[in-house]
Amino acid sequence: MRLDADPAGQAPRARVVMLVDNGVEGDSRVQKAARSAADAGWDVTLLGCARIDEERSWQLGRARVRVLPMGGAPAGTPSGIRGLRHRLVIRGGLPLSMARLARRPIEHAQVRFWRVVQGDRAWRRLEPGLWGYERLLGPAIDELRPDLIHAHDFRMLGVGVRAAQRARADGRRVSLVWDAHEWLPGARPRRDNARWLPAHLAYVREYVPHADAVVTVSETLADLLVRDHALTERPTVLLNAPVTADERPADGGPGPDLRQLCGVDRRTPLLVYSGALAAQRGVDTVIAALPRLPGVHLALVVGDPAAAYVRELVAGAGRLGVADRVHLVPYVPHGQLVEFLSAADVGLIPIHHWPNHEIALITKFFEYSHARLPIVVSDVKTMAETVRATGQGEVFRARDTADLVRAVRAVLADPRRYQAAYEGPDSPLPGWTWEAQADRLDALYRRLLPALAGHADDDQETAEVNAR
Repeated sequence: MRLDADPAGQAPRARVVMLVDNGVEGDSRVQKAARSAADAGWDVTLLGCARIDEERSWQLGRARVRVLPMGGAPAGTPSGIRGLRHRLVIRGGLPLSMARLARRPIEHAQVRFWRVVQGDRAWRRLEPGLWGYERLLGPAIDELRPDLIHAHDFRMLGVGVRAAQRARADGRRVSLVWDAHEWLPGARPRRDNARWLPAHLAYVREYVPHADAVVTVSETLADLLVRDHALTERPTVLLNAPVTADERPADGGPGPDLRQLCGVDRRTPLLVYSGALAAQRGVDTVIAALPRLPGVHLALVVGDPAAAYVRELVAGAGRLGVADRVHLVPYVPHGQLVEFLSAADVGLIPIHHWPNHEIALITKFFEYSHARLPIVVSDVKTMAETVRATGQGEVFRARDTADLVRAVRAVLADPRRYQAAYEGPDSPLPGWTWEAQADRLDALYRRLLPALAGHADDDQETAEVNAR
């Protein structure tokens, strides 16, 4: 195992490389994991990737972030299918709808054939674009010579496993942690083809047995992973909970004000939805409810206000005559988000029924909770059960506009009734913090690297002394 001395003369630290298949900035779980591990004394480099022109790097607390450029167009479509699309559509052989139908039977035949021929190795033929992550990130991992690799989400699992295998072949012992962010069999395919899901399922099945430990986002998902992969050790659950310490702007001033950005005063009822927007998130049901909620405003805290689906929602609000009550608000740093959201009256989670929606307490659920907002959530299983048990909000039938109106009216009529769930000795909030999850992650790293845990202690103590 290789340890490098800190440039400031501090104790050497065990190297952790975290991997993620995105540009890092919009992924709060990954950011929190990297930052908290570095704060605990581990030498953390977070490697991401994005379609950018050149590498980007920055510090995230004591963790280093590097986002590597992915060149070219998205890969993954076998050349035979691309050729078929060209012949049937570009050359005018068939209308687009008929071409899609023709393409589908060929894709299903491909899946059946390669499964028979190669079993779980079939992803190499069905989703060859996965090799792009290997070619991009593999050399960077090898150069960093980690003691532990933490692979976030399903695409990074194989990249991390192969890097650990190369290190072991070179005589270095490297531990591999897989962080399962979602239940892949219940995920919505990222591309419209019949190969995507079976290819990625095969990819995960091939590499899960090589992980030294698995972590995931909920107890329900932990159960599913044990069942699907015959895990001998139950995954460690790290909830997508927020950091409770404030992260103030560098100038020491207050963070952004949600109501000010929306142009509404304290007396105006304000609903908030924070996070990614897509049809399955159910925000169209909220827009449809606004005409029956006179005087109520809606804040949409979104990463890209110019995205096509966001424009579609705004256009729908305009047709209903409520566009003046819908406000697009940009993201704020995740450390400021809880305080930012607390200015609203109700936190919304109107998501549709979908397997992954049923099993998780999602990030915004905890963010709303720490903002002490009453929550109005659709009747997806885990979150609905939690809200009913705690009394922190109301549950409505997914996609049912009238029932959403009922739930919002109930909360606005007596908000203190729901906020009381966050107070007193029975409050769930102490266990719903990232700090509590970070302790579990640190304990897992120490168990996997017992010989190096002391170095993390030494470095953390030195940093704390220097900070005083």
